[in-house]
Amino acid sequence: MKTLNIYFIGLFTLFLVFFACDNGIDPITQVDPGADATAPVVTIKAPLNGAKFKVNDPLIDVDIEFEVTDDIEVGSISVFMDGLQIATFSNFIDYRRVLKALTANNIATGVHELKVSATDLDGKSTTSTVNFEKEPPYIPLFSNEILYMAFDNDYVELISVKPTTKVGSPSFSGASVVGTNAYKGATDAYLTFPTDGLNLGTELSASFWYKLNNVPDRAGILVIGPTDTANPTAQNNRTGGFRFFRETGDNGNQRFKLNVGNGTADTWVDGGTAADVAPGSDWVHMAFTISSTSAIVYINGVLVKESPITGVDWAGCDVLSIMSGAPRFTEWGHKSDNSFMDDLRLFSKALTQAEIQNIIGVTNPYVPAAGETMYMAFDGSYSNKVGGADATVVGSPAFAGEAKKGSNAYKGATDSYLTFPSTGLQGESFSATMWYKLNAMPDRAGILAMRPPMTNGGANNDLTKGFSFFRENAGGKQRFKLNVGSGDSGNWVDGGAAADVDPAADAWVHLAFTISPTNAIVYINGVAVKESPITGIDWAGCNLLSIMSGAPRFTEWNHWSDLSYLDELHLFNKVLTPEEIQSMM
Repeated sequence: MKTLNIYFIGLFTLFLVFFACDNGIDPITQVDPGADATAPVVTIKAPLNGAKFKVNDPLIDVDIEFEVTDDIEVGSISVFMDGLQIATFSNFIDYRRVLKALTANNIATGVHELKVSATDLDGKSTTSTVNFEKEPPYIPLFSNEILYMAFDNDYVELISVKPTTKVGSPSFSGASVVGTNAYKGATDAYLTFPTDGLNLGTELSASFWYKLNNVPDRAGILVIGPTDTANPTAQNNRTGGFRFFRETGDNGNQRFKLNVGNGTADTWVDGGTAADVAPGSDWVHMAFTISSTSAIVYINGVLVKESPITGVDWAGCDVLSIMSGAPRFTEWGHKSDNSFMDDLRLFSKALTQAEIQNIIGVTNPYVPAAGETMYMAFDGSYSNKVGGADATVVGSPAFAGEAKKGSNAYKGATDSYLTFPSTGLQGESFSATMWYKLNAMPDRAGILAMRPPMTNGGANNDLTKGFSFFRENAGGKQRFKLNVGSGDSGNWVDGGAAADVDPAADAWVHLAFTISPTNAIVYINGVAVKESPITGIDWAGCNLLSIMSGAPRFTEWNHWSDLSYLDELHLFNKVLTPEEIQSMM
């Protein structure tokens, strides 16, 4: 009976179908699709144009996704990698909208071109192209390097090629010291990274570039510490690990400090004013080292504080916090830092000062301006950043503990100065700029001199070659003068009272001078105080540059060592314009 019922229902259904067709109800008719007006649209969804794949494997697989649409019908699609066809498609379920995914295998290090070309039934075609890069495996630049973060538009740790955990909404600064970008902090934002792969031992060092935003006026920067179970909402367990942070110093500056726990107690590494950085400062290099006997903080390669310790204990220190004290060091308000950070590196050893200065030189090579032959920043060294040569030190000059720019400046001392060979510094034109803070005792001194040695055995004072830039007493003020030797005589550039600086001001002033084949000009604070006609400069025998003394080639009139401060010394083998001098201020 059941079989008979099913058979009857089937016949009835068939009857209805024929009846409907015979009576013109819902006929199936062909519709003219119209003219094929437009070419296909090709959208590559992955990889994105400019994508970079940070993977340490020499060959990788890259997932490809794309969409093709057409107003009438897609005919065929071809996929090319670096000019070679890797796939083709011609049969589609939805012939107006095609979504495809495939994988390109064995992509090697380098830049690659992915091209997707689609053709419709009318023969119109469209090609879309993206370029992506499989980056080479990161090879640590320095021995014992255990963590490296470049912050070049991502938060990946490049030795393990593992992403950090992002908390809040940090971003990128659009400016950097190394590479293409840097970390930019934000309120309640920071990064964390597990320490289990770092193999923390008895020694540790950190190195990074940093650009201060002093709002808020205290923050955590790097922290590896144990959980504070007694204060879970305001953690401050300092018995293990370390905390590197900043807070208000003198005169509105920010002071950078380190705290290290040995398992039972903690030690503070507080350099006082030596560890202060002024708001508005440019990039500075920060570093600290921890060993079994000491902990040291460096700023721009200069040791600002060393404290004895009895080692560091890592028990319970399972997470690294970057650019915040959170979550393990927050009780005193050392939370997120809105500053910039670049080129963060950790090391499994206590770096020496020389190694830290080498990192600075490698990661931030100075790019000279056009015609620039010398730049001395005096940030803990007497090196020429254009080429890297070190000065010969005479006597016992020192560092000022303050600066017009950067972390330090040259501080003169009796019978002390610097010299450089003149090779590469000379030309038919010459310019010098510098920041200078006057100490008027003694009441005359040489500042820069490049003269030939005397050949007659007398006191050195051959004014016919090279130049001397110096100062002398002028009614209690100091007058700055230039003398240029054109071959047979010396030419004086003496601005009189316009070239005077009052010692009582105790302020940084900007000094500059230019020498061309036709004139020589002295500037103070960007203003020309004297211009004198000359017939060029003769460099015969001028094989030595003296800095902050007339010695040894310009001493007859007692223009010896200068006890003043000097910062940001730049030399050029061209004539700087007034606008260029003012811009350097």
